[in-house]
Amino acid sequence: MVSRKSEILDQLIDIIDARKNSDADASYTAKLLAKGPAHIGRKLNEESVEALLAAAQNNPAELAQEAADVVFHLLVLLAALDVSPDEVWDILAKRQGVSGLAEKASRQQSKQIEVSKGD
Repeated sequence: MVSRKSEILDQLIDIIDARKNSDADASYTAKLLAKGPAHIGRKLNEESVEALLAAAQNNPAELAQEAADVVFHLLVLLAALDVSPDEVWDILAKRQGVSGLAEKASRQQSKQIEVSKGD
């Protein structure tokens, strides 16, 4: 059964994908995509800071608003770089059932192996 939450995300992803071929003057999303990943990244950073400020101010309603902006801008950035959200979901699925500390340690170990291979 597909949840309402995943339907909303799927619809948003579809809209963002459709905006890739839209006129930048007709859509905020198309305008972001036209400006490129660096600009989108700055917007994502801005929205992330606003979310952190809302959390620091213990303002759940504002945090929810800013979190929606963070999710939106992250999805736009993924689209700009042709990274499928399915790739992200697959990584998250692989991490389920693995303790966060163990998963982080395995990533650090992989990075150390890559560095030593470069020597």
